Amino acid sequence: MSIEHCKPGQRVRVIQTIERRDGDWRCETVGVIQSIELQKTGSWYAHGKDRKLWLRRIRLVKDDGEITVLNVDRFTQIEPLGDAQPVG
Repeated sequence: MSIEHCKPGQRVRVIQTIERRDGDWRCETVGVIQSIELQKTGSWYAHGKDRKLWLRRIRLVKDDGEITVLNVDRFTQIEPLGDAQPVG
């Protein structure tokens, strides 16, 4: 599933992999989408809009109430785990 098909209130599993020479790191995060935003970084050397590097970020509320923000890149996998619920 691509991030374009995600919506706030939807429960998802986000799988991120960092490739390394000594074996890949894989991290899974499960939660309900609170928001999906395009945000700029503080990168002064980037040659993008406003001379910043823009990243797509997804804010999740995990089952224990923790809020986490994940950068979404082209290798990020998103699996839907249920229908979207209203976000309060």
